[in-house]
Amino acid sequence: MILVAVMAEMLEEYTALLSRVAEHVFLSAPIPRRVRILILRRLPFPSTSSSSS
Repeated sequence: MILVAVMAEMLEEYTALLSRVAEHVFLSAPIPRRVRILILRRLPFPSTSSSSS
């Protein structure tokens, strides 16, 4: 059961990392602003300024 909790935590962190990478890519991509905003709103984790521990 502990292994499942550890894996869930790792997957959560991995998904958040992928979300931040995708956000960075779409912010720097030469695509129209409206399209960029629509894409960023559909990311699974909205960007927040929380500290990592």
